[in-house]
Amino acid sequence: MSSVTVEESDKKSKGKEYLSNWVSYQIKRYWFYLGVTITGIILPWITINGNHIFLLNFDQKKLHLGGIAFDMQELYLMPFVLMLLFLGIFAVTAIGGRAWCGWACPQTIFRVIYRDFIETKLLGLRKRISNKQQKPDYSIPSNQVKRVIAVLLWSALSLLAAANFMWYFVPPEDFFRYLADPAGHTVLLGFTIGIALFLVVDVILIKEDFCVYICPYSRVQSVLYDKDTVMAIYDPHRGGEIYEGSGPERHKLYTKQKEILAVEPNAECTTCESCVTVCPTHIDIRKGLQLECINCLECVDACTKVMGALGKPSLVKWSSEKETIMQEGKTKYLRTKTILYFVALTLVLITLFMVGSKKENMLLNVNKTTRLYKINDNSVVENDYIFLFTNTDSKAHSYYFEIVGNKDLKIVRPTEPFKIGAGKKKKSVVVIETDKVLVNDATKDTPLPIKIRAYAVDDKKNIVVDRDTVFTYPRIDLLKK
Repeated sequence: MSSVTVEESDKKSKGKEYLSNWVSYQIKRYWFYLGVTITGIILPWITINGNHIFLLNFDQKKLHLGGIAFDMQELYLMPFVLMLLFLGIFAVTAIGGRAWCGWACPQTIFRVIYRDFIETKLLGLRKRISNKQQKPDYSIPSNQVKRVIAVLLWSALSLLAAANFMWYFVPPEDFFRYLADPAGHTVLLGFTIGIALFLVVDVILIKEDFCVYICPYSRVQSVLYDKDTVMAIYDPHRGGEIYEGSGPERHKLYTKQKEILAVEPNAECTTCESCVTVCPTHIDIRKGLQLECINCLECVDACTKVMGALGKPSLVKWSSEKETIMQEGKTKYLRTKTILYFVALTLVLITLFMVGSKKENMLLNVNKTTRLYKINDNSVVENDYIFLFTNTDSKAHSYYFEIVGNKDLKIVRPTEPFKIGAGKKKKSVVVIETDKVLVNDATKDTPLPIKIRAYAVDDKKNIVVDRDTVFTYPRIDLLKK
C-alpha cells in the first residue's frame, strides 16, 4: 500500500472519529428553541401568591414582576426592566455577536418551525434542510395542495403564538374568559387576530428579509462588535481568499477549487458551497462579516461535515476576528467593554431589587382642598384634605391614619376606620383641627409641615405609609376677631 493511500486512509479514519464526536450546532439550537418555546408558553401561567412572574396588565393597570404586583403608580420599575433587557442584549452581542437572533429570536424560531419542520420534514416541499436556497416547486399540483396545508398549519400555530404574546398583557385566566364574550372584547380579539395575521405574512412571505431589511438590530450590531466578538467566521488563511476587496466592493475571485489552488496551492476550501446553500439569509460566509448573518452557525455545521470527511477541521468556525483573521492570540472574553456591561447589569439588577423590595401594599395621595383653612367658634382652626387610598394588596383591609409628632393637631373626620377591597381605591375627605395657638404671627398665614401616617388596622406592622403635607395656620389677628 502506498504512503499516499495510507495517508488518505488515516485522514478518513480521523474524519469519521471527529464527526462521530461532533454535536452539530443545529441540534443544539433545536433543543434550545424547544426550551425557549416551552418557557415562553408556561411562564404566563406561573403565579406566586396569585401574582404572575411577568405581566404588564393594561386591563387592571398593574405590573406583575417576580410574583409581586405593582400598581400603575409604581411603574418607575419599568425603566429598570427595559435597561436590563437592552443592556443584556448589548452584552450578548458584544460577546457572541447576533446570538440572540440565531438562538432565541421568535422570528428565527418561527421560520425554523415553518421551513424546516412543516415544509421540509412534514410535507416534503423542500428536499433537504441543508439546502435553503432552493425554493419549493409550486408548479406541481401536489405541491400546491401541500402549500395550502402548510399555510393552514402555520395559521393555527400563529393564533397560538398571538394568544401566548397577549398573555403577557392579559392574564390567561382572563384571556379565555374574555374570548367567551367576543362582542364585549373586540379590542382584545382584534389585537390577537392582527398579530396572528402579521405572523402569517411575516413567516410565509417576508421570511428572512425581516432580519435583513426590517429588524433594526442588524443595523446597530456592527457598532457593538469588536475584534474579540465571537461569530461565524471563515478562515481565509487555511481556506484561501475567495473574495477580493472590502465592504460592498467585494467581488468573487474564484468559483472552483482548481482556480484557488493555481494561486494558493495550500488553500483547503473545496468550493463545495455547502456553507452558502445552507444559509437562511442567503449570504456567503466566506465574504467576511455581513450584517445579514444571524449567527445561526448552520454554515459551521455544513463545513464541519465536508472538511471532517477529509480529516480536517472546519474552515468556518464560531470564533473571533482576532483569533481567526488577525491571528493575534486567543479570544478575550473578559475585556473592558464586556466587564462594563456586566457591572452596569449588576447595578441595574441590584437597584431593581432594592426599589422593588420597598413595594407599598397601600398607596396614598394627600392633597389639600382649595380652601386654605376654616376658623370655627372658639378660634378652632380646621384644614381640609382629600386622601386617595389604593389597596394594592391581594386582600381587603381596614385603614385609618394618625398625625406623627404633633399632639396639638387632631383628626376630627373621619372618626372610624374604613374598609377597602383588594385592588380597590377610595377617596376620603379628612379634616384636621387645632384649638391651640401654633404661631403668633400677625403678618401672614404660616404653613406648618406635618407627617400623616396611614396604616391597615388589621396589619399595622407591614402595611403603613408616611406622607408629608402642610397644615396652614392663619394670621393671629384673624383668630382674635
